[in-house]
Amino acid sequence: MKFARQAGLVALVALLAGCGTIDGVGQDISGAARTVQSWF
Repeated sequence: MKFARQAGLVALVALLAGCGTIDGVGQDISGAARTVQSWF
């Protein structure tokens, strides 16, 4: 259980570092959702 929490924290930090801001994370998620939606 402890490993899963640490892995989640590392993933969150990497995501924020890649996007720069919380708004950037939201835009990335929205962009991915639009991409998947276009497949259908």
